[in-house]
Amino acid sequence: MRTLPGWWLLCALLSGPAAAAPPAIPGAGSVAPEVQLCLQHLKPGERDRAARALGPLESVPRYRVQLEVEPKERRVWGKVQVELVAKGPRPLTELYLRLTPNTRSRQVTLSGAKLNGKAVALELGPEPTLQRIAVEPPVAPGGTVSLEVAVKGTVPRAAPGAESLLGAGGLLGGGGKAGADDHGAFSATADVVSLVGVVPQVPPVDDQGQPWAGPQGMGDLALYEPAHVLATLTVPSGWAAHATGTPLGEVPERDGRVRYSFAAAAVRDFPVLVTRGYQSATATVNGVTVESHFAAQDAATGKRVLKYASQALTEFEKRLGPLPYTHFRVVQAPLSGGAGGMEFPGLVTVGTSLYRAKQDPLKMLAGMPGMEAFEELLDAQGAGLLAQVGAQVGESLERTLEFTVAHEVAHQYFAGLVGSDPIHDPVVDESLAQYAALLYMEWAHGPEAAESLRNEALVMPYQFFRLSGGNDGRADRPTGDFDGGELEYGALVYGKAPLLHHASRKLVGDTAFFKALRAYVDTYRFKWACKACFTQELAKASPANAKALTQLRTRWWEEAHGDEDLGAADLQRLMEAMGGNMGMGGVKLDAQTQELLEQLLPQLMGQ
Repeated sequence: MRTLPGWWLLCALLSGPAAAAPPAIPGAGSVAPEVQLCLQHLKPGERDRAARALGPLESVPRYRVQLEVEPKERRVWGKVQVELVAKGPRPLTELYLRLTPNTRSRQVTLSGAKLNGKAVALELGPEPTLQRIAVEPPVAPGGTVSLEVAVKGTVPRAAPGAESLLGAGGLLGGGGKAGADDHGAFSATADVVSLVGVVPQVPPVDDQGQPWAGPQGMGDLALYEPAHVLATLTVPSGWAAHATGTPLGEVPERDGRVRYSFAAAAVRDFPVLVTRGYQSATATVNGVTVESHFAAQDAATGKRVLKYASQALTEFEKRLGPLPYTHFRVVQAPLSGGAGGMEFPGLVTVGTSLYRAKQDPLKMLAGMPGMEAFEELLDAQGAGLLAQVGAQVGESLERTLEFTVAHEVAHQYFAGLVGSDPIHDPVVDESLAQYAALLYMEWAHGPEAAESLRNEALVMPYQFFRLSGGNDGRADRPTGDFDGGELEYGALVYGKAPLLHHASRKLVGDTAFFKALRAYVDTYRFKWACKACFTQELAKASPANAKALTQLRTRWWEEAHGDEDLGAADLQRLMEAMGGNMGMGGVKLDAQTQELLEQLLPQLMGQ
């Protein structure tokens, strides 16, 4: 394996607290210094487990990232080098790099490509996010490849209203695919530059050597093979850089800018965000430093987010096993498209709308189609009712905030640790993350709270979708096959599909269910899991129910029994349930009000 260029190692080492060699990693032997830097990101007890899953940690793909950011001009540029070992039965004849910001338009460009030190051409791949590089001569299995490219990008301004619950879409994400895009993952506001996807990465390939499908305009963006990353991120004074990994320090440059450095090990993605005016709070959970980064005006919420993240991680480590990394970050970001959060290994973002929703929830809904008429409807029944509804909605949104944080923490296991294809098989990781968040609510707040959240966060979105005119259907399909847009995707993948796990748990009992869940994480740690893999672990834990478990997966994921399993949508019953959740004892609708709400509902849901 070639060592990285001298300029890079010098930058990485000088960016630390002291210009010294990285600390020795026990058992690392002759591991290269840059790999030792990366391995600081793994808990000592997790390095052997990672090696058993991935092979020698020296042979894991290695990225070296050097980026500079100018937030005022919304520009980013730099260099990226990737070194990898050719795997598979055939010689390596081509490489692909994925840039998820280019899903809709070419916002990031690559140039100056060098393969093993020789200039090579970059070709457009079979889809907009891909660039292809021919490997000549082919590299035999076990051989090494080094590819270096220059990166340059212009970051688009965030969509208007990105900091409201409207999220530049409907309440639950809006209608069509075109409005969803990347939920603001690659966008800029006055104080936040989100650079998710700016680092070009090698996508996984199928048995024929073809790259997995890229982002489809909704759902997640991409996931990659576990890799090591060393990164330096240079930003203007007054700005801070956030990324996955162990921080190696920050060093002032002569021109007044500041260079941040990070080292990450065995991670499936490398998100980068740059913020101004943020504060932070930290906690420690079983050797993991948990960080919460938030706008100064949202400090109180940011500290609650830290508490929720720490509590969720504590519960998950007890039941799912240890998180392998030493650092985990939650960063407030102005997400759009109705997204509450976005997950990446070692770092997640939570939408600004959720940080501010409890303060004035009705204000955060301002501008949503139909909202003005809805407020008039409430006000007509009494001015006090409007205030009461606002306060109770605020409490409900606080539960949503905690549930969202737990969901994103659960993604550290599904699919951050246990990999699955988020584009072709989104139902795998999303259903487990959603159900794990529900389990967290049960463990932290009791069965009644979990049951309330089950109805509020899973059942009711499905029923609202049906009331707005949507059709039940197969949940297990690629993200691009949800023609009904984000609302359909949310109802089926986040609402109906996770309840397969609830049904499976009731069938096999808690002892077998949690034994299988832990076995699933242990078996596929750092690997790729299949759609049926969790069902297979459940069958091992409860052999007598093997056939019934497969039938349940077919029913909940492949067929359309939502109305039968979750209850047919009924506006009056939903309003009563909502009123009960808000402590109002149910809302009884007269015929005229019910007719008005039925007319408004499609607009309220972004249709």
